[in-house]
Amino acid sequence: MRKDDPHYEPERIARELDWNLLRTFVVLAESHSVTDAASQLRLKQPSVSTALKRLEDRVGRKLINRSPGYYALTEAGRLLYREAVEINGSVLRLSTLMREMTDDVRGHVRIAVASHVVSPLINQALTGFHRDHPKASLKIEVLSSSKAIAEVAAKRASFAICLVGDHNPNLEYRRMFREYFGLFCGPPHPLFGRKDLTSADLEGHSSVSFETDRLQDVLKPITVMRAQAALGQKITGVSSHLEEVRRMIVSGLGVGPLPIHVAERDVQDGQLWQVPPYEDLPPIDVYLVWSEGATKNRAEQILLDRLIAAIDETPIEQRSYR
Repeated sequence: MRKDDPHYEPERIARELDWNLLRTFVVLAESHSVTDAASQLRLKQPSVSTALKRLEDRVGRKLINRSPGYYALTEAGRLLYREAVEINGSVLRLSTLMREMTDDVRGHVRIAVASHVVSPLINQALTGFHRDHPKASLKIEVLSSSKAIAEVAAKRASFAICLVGDHNPNLEYRRMFREYFGLFCGPPHPLFGRKDLTSADLEGHSSVSFETDRLQDVLKPITVMRAQAALGQKITGVSSHLEEVRRMIVSGLGVGPLPIHVAERDVQDGQLWQVPPYEDLPPIDVYLVWSEGATKNRAEQILLDRLIAAIDETPIEQRSYR
């Protein structure tokens, strides 16, 4: 046979080769004789011999040397067997892959979040995820932003939603939303309920804040805002959890920063009162953080993809909460 014989062009072989012939050949290659292979295939011996002849005609090579007492693969037969086994394995895996695509998603997702993250994007993603995959489980762990990112880097958390300082080159970041912080006081505070306040009225009053409210940390803009408001240097309470900062503000321990959209309900309910400044409030970005290299189960990947899609589909103006 000449190598340029069009009868044996690769495209023709790929087009005309019958998968059943390859499946039969795998059994032939692993058997001791055509009779043995026919028995395993539950076919008659002439049918198996005919199938072998057809395959040899398709590939243009003798695949098995047979004679009385002798049965062995040729070099071409050994090569084809190696390839056919791979193809056979891929076909057999198809049923598993297809079943996995239709079975319920049952994986577990562990999310590390900073306490002061509130966004409809998160809630809507969780709602849709649970609706579509009710058998998947979820754990949301509240941590400081730095610890949340460390959990993702250590591959102990599926992903994080938090504030970001320095970027780890091994992680992926996507801005989820932007929030604006204002200063608030609670009912016991002498400034509560006053509508004629100016920044000068805050001078000397004590304050409460977040642990990361420092010039060298992620809440630096809030530090600057407090300084410009001339609040006293004394910080009477700190916490890494928004709920506890809020508790201290409501309890009258001092003036403190909170995201405007998070404090809105408490303002309406008479639990918080906003104090100056009212304009040019500091923006703080909250990020979705994940490791691209970490192996994810189906539930993790589905929820992560859902969050990324929500970010991509929503203009930043609609993800900025003033």
